Amino acid sequence: MLPIQLIKQNPESVKEKLKVKNFTDIALVDTIIQWDDDRRKMQHEFDEKQSFVNSTSKEIGALMSKGQKEEAEVKKQEVASLKNALQPISEKLAELEKDLQDALVKLPNLPADIVPAGTKADDNITVKEGGTKPSLSKNALAHWDLIKKFDLVDFETGAKISGSGFALFKGRGAKLQRALIQYFLDFNTAAEYTEIHPPFMVNEASAYGTGQLPDKEGQMYHIEADNLYMIPTSEVPVTNIYRNEILNPDNLPIKMTAYSPCFRREAGSFGKDVRGLNRVHQFEKVELVQIVHPEKSYEVLDEMVNHVEQLLQSLELPYRILRLCGGDMSFASALTYDFEVYSAAQEKWLEVSSVSNFESFQSNRMKIRFKDENGKSQLVHTLNGSSLALPRIIACLLENNQSDAGIQIPKVLIPYFGQPMID
Repeated sequence: MLPIQLIKQNPESVKEKLKVKNFTDIALVDTIIQWDDDRRKMQHEFDEKQSFVNSTSKEIGALMSKGQKEEAEVKKQEVASLKNALQPISEKLAELEKDLQDALVKLPNLPADIVPAGTKADDNITVKEGGTKPSLSKNALAHWDLIKKFDLVDFETGAKISGSGFALFKGRGAKLQRALIQYFLDFNTAAEYTEIHPPFMVNEASAYGTGQLPDKEGQMYHIEADNLYMIPTSEVPVTNIYRNEILNPDNLPIKMTAYSPCFRREAGSFGKDVRGLNRVHQFEKVELVQIVHPEKSYEVLDEMVNHVEQLLQSLELPYRILRLCGGDMSFASALTYDFEVYSAAQEKWLEVSSVSNFESFQSNRMKIRFKDENGKSQLVHTLNGSSLALPRIIACLLENNQSDAGIQIPKVLIPYFGQPMID
């Protein structure tokens, strides 16, 4: 959530940056400023009347102690009248504060200065490419045919158990997924990320804190009886560990990594882009989360991008790094780099990671703070990144490493998978 002070300091700059994010209700900025001015005036009026009530109440006590009952009675009537006047002001103030808060949460985070304008994925900027695209034989198969050939994933049974878009990994397919999860966690903990195993359901406050609510409400699975949400990523529970806490600045940065299943309704998804493992309703992912000093967040973002790049390099996959345009960024992000790996059989790039700096947008919602050298509370910055999302990694590993002999396992995964090839 954007601080109201930031909006009021330079509203025209805020409006211009919101346009980069393709936010259309620009007039909401002026509405927020007006409501905040009205709220402040009303609060001042309320405080003045309340102060008069308090001081007059003390006078009544003094008059009573002196036996001046008639004067005290006059003051009592004044106080009673003022108290009656305070009640509607208090109610109106509460209503105005709610309207203001509801309006503030509709504003997305402001993009960083280097975020390019744009409305779609084609407007993203490629900042780097690495690895070598493999040359496959003419009879090469897409991953959905490979998983059938080697009996790795059963979509039909997954659909029977749960519904379309749910995959049942089995045998060597399940083992490959487990090997990747363990390798990713080991890679991250070796870089001094603390491993977390979080709950996979969160309450409304947690989903609001990281910006899933109200922006992505329709994309999450909601358990109405308990008002809990299945997590779309472990970023949500992990970042919320420090909600409503004041941190010791000496303990920053806080680096965490977590494995979790991720649940996404993916409403409206259809066509060839959702075939096989390209887009499913439940998938496994290992996540990185950092909570940092605001002066360090962009340095940390570069470190996290480099970390994910090294992970992809270790898997020997061709990849590219994109700086997302305003229209392709998430609601809460100030700057996002996407990683895509090349799917040789599909001849297309598939997103496998997003690394984002949210600056103080999430921490303002969650009230995660630290005390600066002057003892003043400051908001931390939060960052997160996928390290990595498994379905498309598996799809590309299968497709890019296929040969007539079988599917070659990357060297770094062999100790985890237990054999060099799926044949």
